[in-house]
Amino acid sequence: MINQKRGEMLKPLAAGNDTRMTNFILLSLTDSPRAQLVLSMVFLLIYMFSVVGNLGLILIIQKDSQLHSPMYFFLSGLSFADLSYSTAITPKTLENLLTSRKTVSFIGCFAQMYFFISLAGTECFLLSAMAYDRYVAICNPLLYSSVMSSKLCMWLMVGSYGVAFTNSLITVPFIARLPFCNSNVIHHFFCDISPILVLSCTDTRSMEIMIFILAGSTLVMSLIMITVSYMAIISAILKINSTVGRKKAFSTCASHLTGVTIFYGTLIFTYLKPSKSYSLGKDQVASVFYTIVVPMLNPLIYSLRNKEVKNAMSRVIHLCPIVMWLEAERQAEVTC
Repeated sequence: MINQKRGEMLKPLAAGNDTRMTNFILLSLTDSPRAQLVLSMVFLLIYMFSVVGNLGLILIIQKDSQLHSPMYFFLSGLSFADLSYSTAITPKTLENLLTSRKTVSFIGCFAQMYFFISLAGTECFLLSAMAYDRYVAICNPLLYSSVMSSKLCMWLMVGSYGVAFTNSLITVPFIARLPFCNSNVIHHFFCDISPILVLSCTDTRSMEIMIFILAGSTLVMSLIMITVSYMAIISAILKINSTVGRKKAFSTCASHLTGVTIFYGTLIFTYLKPSKSYSLGKDQVASVFYTIVVPMLNPLIYSLRNKEVKNAMSRVIHLCPIVMWLEAERQAEVTC
């Protein structure tokens, strides 16, 4: 029955001069009701953990004065980007899995695309800024405070968001103006570029080239910055005579390198290829990973592997009124 309904939805729209689209239909990750229920529960848990983890990390960085440094300033911006682009995708995905309403309005679809692309680009630039911060901290420690000034950090943060949102402002309106007459069914669980381009009844090669240049330049520029920074970092670390010193220097970069590898790996696999080579199964798995799972992983990567964050978490927890009251009650019992 479900397959029959899906087959009906997949029928092309009637050919004609009127190519205006009022809404799209998003395909679920699976047709099985049981699998949809299981996936919705898993995604809900992951999303809740993402919200708590990223908001918690932002609050801890703001509350603890010992974390008021450039590295954690960029980390709080990264957590906000993770939380935001996960929120742009996951709630609608949960609605798609839990209800029979699979439609998304034309405006809603492209708004989701805009914020997702903008925030993903922001994360690329912030990861580059964090790599530069680690480069200055390890290669020029005596000049760290003067180089990584609060003014420079603010400009890097504002620039990361500004450039990414401007790039999307160039791309998304052009895509929205394309005529869509082949179908209104998006073969994906959210409004992404490749599955929407294939719905257009016009030649999209020039659009694909523009998107490839903008997306590719964002990825390549940020990756070059990260690669150059870490080449210099590795060179500086190898010159350290102390084994303990080398290990400590490497540990300050381990979390960032892990986050970079996971995030860029899935983005490159998904986007740096022609839209016609879009594969429903493979690309959806990769998309689930970087849209839903990665925002949950980042708080774990940057907290569990970081002693300063763990110590700050302990201090903030002990300052919680409930914890302080329980501690006072325990001390009173011991005194008695």
